[in-house]
Amino acid sequence: MRRSIATVGAILLGLATVIPGSAPGGAAPPPGPGPSAADRASLAAGIPVAPKAALGAKPAGPNPLLSIVPDASRVDYSGWSHYLQHRAPAQAATRLKALATMPGAVLPAKRTVIVDEDEPAGTRGSNETPASAQRIGIFGTAAGKSSRIRILGSLNPELVIPDSVPANPEDDGSIPLAGNTGIGTGTRKGIETSAVIGDGPHGSAGTGTNDFDFYRLTSTPGKVITVATSTPTGDLDTVVVLFDPAGHVLAANDDFGGSLDSQLTYKVPAAGTFYAMVAGYGGLPADPFNPASGGGNGSEGPYTVSITSGDDDADFFAVKLRAGDVIGASAKGANTDLALFDTTPREVHGSEQDASFIYPMASPLPGGGNQVTDYVATRPGWHYIAVTGGRGGYDVTVEAYRPVLAGATTTQTLFLDFDGARVNTGVFGGRGNVDLSPLAAFLAKWGIPRADENKLIAAVTATVAENLRKDMIARGLNKRFKLKVVNSRTGDPWGRRNVSRVVVGGTIDESGVPTIGISQSIDPGNFETEETALVLLDVLSDPAGDEASLNTYLRPASNRVAFVGHALGNVIAHEGGHLFGDWHTDNSDAVPNLMDSGGANFGVLFGVGPDGVGGTADDRDVDFGDDRFSPVEGFTGTEDTLGRIDFGVTS
Repeated sequence: MRRSIATVGAILLGLATVIPGSAPGGAAPPPGPGPSAADRASLAAGIPVAPKAALGAKPAGPNPLLSIVPDASRVDYSGWSHYLQHRAPAQAATRLKALATMPGAVLPAKRTVIVDEDEPAGTRGSNETPASAQRIGIFGTAAGKSSRIRILGSLNPELVIPDSVPANPEDDGSIPLAGNTGIGTGTRKGIETSAVIGDGPHGSAGTGTNDFDFYRLTSTPGKVITVATSTPTGDLDTVVVLFDPAGHVLAANDDFGGSLDSQLTYKVPAAGTFYAMVAGYGGLPADPFNPASGGGNGSEGPYTVSITSGDDDADFFAVKLRAGDVIGASAKGANTDLALFDTTPREVHGSEQDASFIYPMASPLPGGGNQVTDYVATRPGWHYIAVTGGRGGYDVTVEAYRPVLAGATTTQTLFLDFDGARVNTGVFGGRGNVDLSPLAAFLAKWGIPRADENKLIAAVTATVAENLRKDMIARGLNKRFKLKVVNSRTGDPWGRRNVSRVVVGGTIDESGVPTIGISQSIDPGNFETEETALVLLDVLSDPAGDEASLNTYLRPASNRVAFVGHALGNVIAHEGGHLFGDWHTDNSDAVPNLMDSGGANFGVLFGVGPDGVGGTADDRDVDFGDDRFSPVEGFTGTEDTLGRIDFGVTS
């Protein structure tokens, strides 16, 4: 699995919290319950820390890929990944059956064109990059093209036979203490060794801060470093991480191939020294230079690790798309990663999992494979499908569609319901049909008079309209973009054609859904135009102290209506982004994005400025745009959260 996570050194040194700074004369109280420094380091590197459900079992709580969770350290991301992967094949089959009887549904093409890889089996080197990609001219959505193909090929990376070596002597729990593998010097290309997590001075029998085993190696440009573990007794749940000499995370993995063992791969861009770490699930070191900087409670037990550096085989295929084309791909076989690249070319959605269980029933995009990826093209031209990782044959189904609303006589409407509503929260994992309290029930908790309710609703609606409508029009990608944003002060259009809604109100207790916000699906292409999302208001209106509460950022100098209107509007726009096709982006990097995942760093999503106080002149305008995918959710690359919405909401 690839996790191309650049420059998180500060995070690994315990500086992951990007909460706005204190304001003179009234500093914001420190954030309350939330991830610890060590937990934030793990989450930023793509490694969950919560206790795991049994493999394939449904984890407790709402689906985090659809949710703004209050505390990411309490979310079983690993369990959800296993659960979604387990359920995806049956769900994909169910969707296909439902589409066949759904009025007005977009259906997959009946004819599938088989495309064989031109590179001879057992060889590599002819289609390794976008520049040398095998072009598939028959594919496309234009007249005379085929919108459904199957690519059959094989991967043939260098077969490296690792040398068997003794285990590192303890303590090898940090970058300075790493054992030297000898890889990259002389003729050695790989090693295999058996060791134990927990036998070092910081294991449970020592300081109890977690035992880490570090291994040093060197490599050259173009080589692929692979780190893979196996656990003979099954007692240890491993995590593997690759660091550069400065302590930046280059790649990480927890749970590979449906097991609790781990495997990462990393393509080396420049010659250098690298540090592979094996640890037990339960948290990375907050500082990879300090062997005692773990958080404790990590898994322990024996393991075998293989570390190699060898020539890779990557297969690229080029397909020509029109602006607005919605492309999806599903892979089966020996490969471990599947990715889509835009015209730049840059990776715009890389996947080592099948999360298509999240698609709505009206989506025709393919699913049920080992990896599934999707993208909405923002520009016409050649795009690229990359099949990487593993050894042996693969079978990739690729499909493309035009936006479902293209040429429609009605416009997509997003309805913001502030009046309280009866909602079937069972679709979100809640109690079923329940009554949710209206926005008015929470005004006093923010210190906003009841008389200002209409002003607040107007401010929230204006923020949502700016984020989901005005910014799309200003960017100018789609001249036919059209979206109405209306609220419950002007009537209730729910139930009409092409109306999706966000219910703003209610609590965790009322809904039975422990979250701040949640959407019904993630819908690239907006194939289901009548869905529901929730934005619950109890956590957002909790007393000051918790970083997820708006009250943490309010002071006597705050314009309360302006701040709550802006912050709440951003949260609502985030849920609208899911309904229209966006996945989560990284909430720990330096790029604010409306699709930043929840669980930490809420001040960024709320638009709090450098003074740490909401409702003041330096509040930030957070927008949709380019940001890397959330590393803890199993995707890689750069997501254009504005572009993915822009063509699904069209006319």
